[in-house]
Amino acid sequence: MDYSSINTPPACYADFCLVPVGTGTTSVAAEVAEVQKVVKASGLKYTMHSAGTTVEGPWDEVMTVIGKAHTIVHQTGAVRVQTSMRVGTRTDKKQTAEDKVKRVQDLLEESK
Repeated sequence: MDYSSINTPPACYADFCLVPVGTGTTSVAAEVAEVQKVVKASGLKYTMHSAGTTVEGPWDEVMTVIGKAHTIVHQTGAVRVQTSMRVGTRTDKKQTAEDKVKRVQDLLEESK
């Protein structure tokens, strides 16, 4: 098999949490704010939550914005950045992160 001919998925959602290491403080709010500026500027759909950010869109654009987030955090002075990330793709239908949450909320409403 020619592995170089395998394409990336057309779309994905990625939930990621960047952690700057060696900044001398336990707070990461300033770095998170910089990351949010980068994500917003990308034009991709995203949701910030208490433990990270979920970003949705074309695979290459999602991965690029996460890479840019690393770069901006390095530019704040962090010499090391660790990221945990979960990425999801589907081939059977288009589904947003909002759709996924709404489906669970609907089930909860039905069970009342």
